[in-house]
Amino acid sequence: MTQDRPGYDDTPMIPGSSYRVHDKARPRPRVVAPGAENHLPPSDAVVLFDGADLSGWRGRDGAAQWKVENGYMEVLPGTGGIESKTHFGDCQLHIEWAAPAVVKGESQGRGNSGVFLMGRYEIQVLDCYDNPTYADGTTAAIYGEYPPLVNACRQPGAWQSYDIVWKGPRFDGDTLIRPAAVTVFHNGVLVHLDQPLIGPTGHRNVYAYEPQPETGPLALQDHGDLVRFRNIWYRPLTNYDEGGA
Repeated sequence: MTQDRPGYDDTPMIPGSSYRVHDKARPRPRVVAPGAENHLPPSDAVVLFDGADLSGWRGRDGAAQWKVENGYMEVLPGTGGIESKTHFGDCQLHIEWAAPAVVKGESQGRGNSGVFLMGRYEIQVLDCYDNPTYADGTTAAIYGEYPPLVNACRQPGAWQSYDIVWKGPRFDGDTLIRPAAVTVFHNGVLVHLDQPLIGPTGHRNVYAYEPQPETGPLALQDHGDLVRFRNIWYRPLTNYDEGGA
């Protein structure tokens, strides 16, 4: 072991790797400063919504029309969903949302919206606090495909969080070589663990993969309910063995 570059050059090779155990030549992880609080973006995050305006988003007919006040955006029913102008692929995503405090409707008609990764793959947003609905439409479900492991909903009006690790699909020409997969924490509770997706999500049907780019927008749904969003940021997933210092 040396002081300038701690590690070894006489240890066994790690199976499947080009590095030895404790290899002193192996690139070290780059330093990232975490946010001052756990929900705040770290130093290498790309902020998609900082609570000020919707300049980084587009709507159905051009500029995003949702309301912005007090550091959050709120669905303006009838104006359509919005999507980020920034496109990205494999990532760590953080997003906070709140269903309306005034309860209206039941099942899918209560605090409904959605977080669409790459514009195609929905993590359901819904008020499922004492509100039964079909399992694969529950809050934090991979919509129409997989229910969450548990229902971790807070009461209506409370701020909730999704922390998502997303790996998009990969294609070789028209051939799918890797399905999309997602890990989701809802309010800090694990609800999906590296779950492969069947394909793009949708209502009352099963959808097959079609070739697509490796990046896409984050889309948020207008389902007619006054759902709020704030503090949206992502970090691209990188291979630190290649990109470390």
